[in-house]
Amino acid sequence: MKKRIFRYLKHVSLTFLVLALLAIAFGLYHGASASFGHNPLSMSFDGEGPYVFYKNDSVLNVNYIKGNKDDGFYLDQADYSTKEEIPVSSFFALDTTTFNFTVRADFETPKSTYNDNNPILAISDLESGYKTFRDFLINNKVIDQNLNWTFGKGHLVLVGDFVDRGFSTTQLLWFIYKLEQGAEKQGGNVHFIIGNHELKNMHGDYEATELKYTYVAAMLGKTQANLYDSNSVLGKWMASKNVIESINGNLFAHGGLHPDIANLGMSLDEINDFLRANYYTAPYPKAIKSKTDLLLSTKTGICWYRGYFKDDLTQEEVEKPLTQFNAKAIIVGHTLQSKVKNFYNGKVIGIDVKHSKDYHKNWPGKDSEGLLVTEGQYYRLLANGERKGL
Repeated sequence: MKKRIFRYLKHVSLTFLVLALLAIAFGLYHGASASFGHNPLSMSFDGEGPYVFYKNDSVLNVNYIKGNKDDGFYLDQADYSTKEEIPVSSFFALDTTTFNFTVRADFETPKSTYNDNNPILAISDLESGYKTFRDFLINNKVIDQNLNWTFGKGHLVLVGDFVDRGFSTTQLLWFIYKLEQGAEKQGGNVHFIIGNHELKNMHGDYEATELKYTYVAAMLGKTQANLYDSNSVLGKWMASKNVIESINGNLFAHGGLHPDIANLGMSLDEINDFLRANYYTAPYPKAIKSKTDLLLSTKTGICWYRGYFKDDLTQEEVEKPLTQFNAKAIIVGHTLQSKVKNFYNGKVIGIDVKHSKDYHKNWPGKDSEGLLVTEGQYYRLLANGERKGL
């Protein structure tokens, strides 16, 4: 009897072990990882900022958080005219570095379409990883060691989800803001495409936001919703961005295009204008249906769509909206891939990979990847600057 029980337990244990190993292998293949070793500096607030708000039509209020848990926290504040270019800096606690830039009160809405045959570098889903993003750009010669733009007239395309799930959200957003200024001086472009997590922050959904930012808002005397509302410079800047853009015949969108979007008869400009007008309204089922509900839905909306990887689409269904917008391919993030790769005969390129985190480690370790489009060719870009053909 004891031998039979032992054999049974041994069989169950071996079966469980095999299933566990298969599950781990499956997860690793699809980019899964485990996090450990959180750095206590992730919750350091001294020097955090800047947080810039419109005090009124003519005054901007700039705030830095100072102090520590033992001595208490306070705000270093100053007011400036909205007509000024305001010199500010952003501090990154992990490696005690600072970068400088200027803040402007007004922004221009970017175009939806660009045609100039300049190279394109695209990356997505950095999720508040300032250091990871910075180092990737340095190694791939978009910027130099001093964070100066070196990509000439190239296009740097950020395909959504640069907020949430990390402790460097403020630093990363201001870094993008700084990159825009550097690119502009050389005739280049930074394209910040809105993803579903940018939308969540504008909607007031903070489920994926680190607790740090609840405390940041409290120290500023505000609610978390105020950090990215229309009275915040970062919020107003983010709300000026597009959901989809066409660059040299390639579409860039965080989630993708549901086949039925081709039936709407809307241009890219019209789609972007419509969605920008709804950035601060969370989607919900309406009693009176409209054709544009397709764009707002958390299943079929451009920021949310996962159909390329979750639905059984035909090649014709994938190409239908691409034909509508005269596109060769669409580049998307949102749905995790083991590496940058193409689908549907190269018509869809998925670039959401698991990036390393600033303030904690992952097992197995992850290296960032991006996409380079140059002279009609598509390449995987690795974190060390190496490129591989797709």
